[in-house]
Parts: sequence; structure tokens; C-alpha cells
Amino acid sequence: MELKVQLTGISESVGHLLPELVLISSLVISLLLGLFLKKNKQTILYIFSLATYLASFFIIIQTWPHQPVSLFGGMMRLDDFSAFFKLLFFTGGFLTILISKQKGETASEYIILIDAILLGACLLAMSMNFVMLILSMELISLPSYVLAGFAFDRKSSEGSLKYFLFGTVATACMIYGISLIYGLSGTLDFSSNQFIEALIDSKDSLLFVASFLILTALLFKIAAVPFHLWAPDVYESAPTPVVAFLSVVPKLAGLAIFIKMVLALNLFGQSALPWSMIVAFFAILSIVIGNLSALVQTNPKRMLAYSSIAQSGFLLIGLATMSMEGIHFLMFYAVIFLIMNFLVFAVLHQFENSINIQSVHNFAGLGRLSFLPAFSLLIGMIALTGLPPTAGFTAKLLIFTSLWTSYEDSHSITLLILMVVGLINTVIALFYYLKIPYLLFLKEPVSGSVAIKNSFPRNLFHLILVMLLIYLFLLPGGLMGWINQITFVL
Repeated sequence: MELKVQLTGISESVGHLLPELVLISSLVISLLLGLFLKKNKQTILYIFSLATYLASFFIIIQTWPHQPVSLFGGMMRLDDFSAFFKLLFFTGGFLTILISKQKGETASEYIILIDAILLGACLLAMSMNFVMLILSMELISLPSYVLAGFAFDRKSSEGSLKYFLFGTVATACMIYGISLIYGLSGTLDFSSNQFIEALIDSKDSLLFVASFLILTALLFKIAAVPFHLWAPDVYESAPTPVVAFLSVVPKLAGLAIFIKMVLALNLFGQSALPWSMIVAFFAILSIVIGNLSALVQTNPKRMLAYSSIAQSGFLLIGLATMSMEGIHFLMFYAVIFLIMNFLVFAVLHQFENSINIQSVHNFAGLGRLSFLPAFSLLIGMIALTGLPPTAGFTAKLLIFTSLWTSYEDSHSITLLILMVVGLINTVIALFYYLKIPYLLFLKEPVSGSVAIKNSFPRNLFHLILVMLLIYLFLLPGGLMGWINQITFVL
């Protein structure tokens, strides 16, 4: 009878994973199409993939979970928090395919790897158990290591290997930390009462060590300091569409589980560890080191790698407040981060298709020769800086608002330092974010410079993202109102 109940629970749980089942089906079909298609392989695969992601997106909206649903005996939970992040993942996958131009021979493998990462990200966002967390993280990580080497050259292979080695160490640290936590709590379910009660009663210093080891892997996944060393090499060497994808989807998936893990280890505010200060510390490190390192970079993709590290710090500010308001503003920031990151990398990819971009100085004068792409890149850089009239300004304003509110409530000197550091570094970021627009429009073209290949579909795609950034600056209420309805309880 017990087995029958378990099987019934499993079958009911599977019914709640329709987007993931569509994704698995897409993965298998893409593999078969790659094997048997001889002509127009790339086009057919890309159209099929876009249709899959679009279908999954609308399935999530149509089956929006208004009440949390426990799946597979508590291993996962489907709620509006995880559904929100799944929408972002599928949007990221959709935009990646739109800007990709992979060779026909490897198009099938390319899409399969993206599908696998999206599947892992969706499962990770729903994870409520350490076993599921490990499996989901590895489902994201292993295809990511392969994708990082998809330029098929020496530098790309080197970046992929570094990514793999750092990732392996991070995973080993996480598994060891989980084993320690399991020894202290006697459960792998980090949302259970047993987990909370056991760790509240535990005064063992092992809890600090275990927590740090677990967070090592999660900080690695979101490319936060000091576990960021892989990012610059991977960003510089990997194909630009892959970089755009890796800079958003795995990062946001890691951020979703990072929020859950910190709130779980905070033990409803009863933890002996000052988790607000710990998160604030990593946020400060990421913002400062990311921005200062970006200042001295000449390679645009390497500069954007350090920019992404700094952006991780700004995202962590919302969690450092340890408030529902801060998490909601973090989620708003995540949406804007996705749009502006894809905008910048999409335009950069268009430039790369026409000219050899090894240094930011290669952009000199190109704004006069190719106005529309240059204008889109200008808006993207302004958004990343956090200036009006883009939603990047709104996102940072909301994050700092929640930080100030939290400081007024707690009078924590750490939050005040974080506030000051964040504001100062927003100014510092001006000097490298606006370097490329300065070269594009205010410098004379280098001898031999030519206009990049004009592409109406690409220009239209860029302008749609630009309009989204401006629209969400002028009218952020619709998106923010929807996010405010999301109730997250561990």
C-alpha cells in the first residue's frame, strides 16, 4: 500500500513538470534531428528550439502556481518564486538562440547543451533537498564546461579547462559541506522543521565550516568574489552568444538557490551566524574588485566579465537586507540584468561578425559608420552603469532603497558601508562602461575602418531590447506590481 502511495505521488508530481518534460522531449528530438537531417540542419534546429522555449514559457504562465506544491516527497517545490525564475531561464535560452550562428555540423550539440543547462536551472530553482541541489548543479555545470569551449580553438579550450577545474573543486567543497550539515541535522531537506531545530540547537563550529563550503559552490556559480577567477578567461575565449547565455542563466539559477540556502541557514533569524553581514561582505568584495578590475581591461569581453562580477555584488545587496522587499527588488534587478546583458552581448556579436574586436580601441569612430548598432550599445552600457533613461537606473534605485530601509531598521554599520561602497562604485563604473560609447561617437575612425554589415532583423532585435529598457524606466509599476505578488516562504 505504501509503494502504491509513493507511485501515485510520483505520477502526480510529474504532471506539474510539463515545461521540463517539453524541454526533455526537445533535447531528444534535437539529437535525432542532428543525426538524420542533411540539409538546412541549423535553420530547422533553431526554429524548433525557439518554438520549444516559447511553448515552455507560455505553459509556465498558463499553469502559474498560486499555491506552493511539494513534488517528489519534498525533493522539489513548485511555487511562484521558482516559476518566476523559470520564465527568466527560458527567455535567456530564447534570446541566445536568436543571436547564435553556430556551424551546421555542431548546431545539434549546441542546442542539446543549452537545453540541458535550462533543465538543470529549472530543477535547481525548485530544489528543496540537498541531493536535488547537487544533481541540478551538475546538470548545469557539465554542459557549461563544454559550451565554454565551443569556439574550438586553443584559447577556448584553455578557458573551458579552467572553468572545469574551478567548478570541480567548488562542487567537491559543496558536497563535503553538505555531508557535515547532514551529520549535524540528520536530514537533507533544508526546509524541514528537523533541519531548523537541529541547527538552532547546534553550537558546533562545524556549522560555520559547512555553511562556508556550501556557499563556495553557489558563489562560484554566480561568479562572485573570491570565486570569480574562472569568469574573465571564459568570457574572453568563448563564443559571444555562449557568454551571453552563461552570464545570465547559470548566474540567475545560482542566485535563486543562493537565496533559499541563505534563508535556510539563517534559521528564521535564530542563527548564531550574522548572515546579513556575511552576504554584505561578499557583495562589497564583488562590487569593488569587479569594478576596479574592469577599469584596467582593454578587451571588451574581459571587461564585461568583471562587470558581471560587479553586477553579482549588486544583486546580492537585495539579499543582504534579509527582507521580502529586498528580495522582490532583487528579482526586478534580475529581469533588467537579463535584458541589458543580452543587449550588450548581441550588439558586440554583430560587431564581431564584421570586424576583429580585440580591444575597445577597435570601436573608434564606428558609431559614425554604423549608427544603429552603436546607439543600441550605448543604451546597453548606460543601463549597466545604472543611469536614466534606462531601467538599469530604476533597478539600482530600488536595490539601494531596500538597503537604506534595512539600515534604518537595523542600524547595521555593515549595511551602511555596503550602501556607501555601492554608490561610490556606481560612479567608478562610469569610467569603463562609457569608454566604448566615447570611442564609438567621439573618436575619429581608424584608417581602414568600414561599416559593419547592416542587418535589419538584428537591428530590430536590438531596438526592441532598447525600448524595453526605456519602457521599464518610464513605467516599472507593471513588472514591479507583478513581482510584489510573489510570496516566497522557505
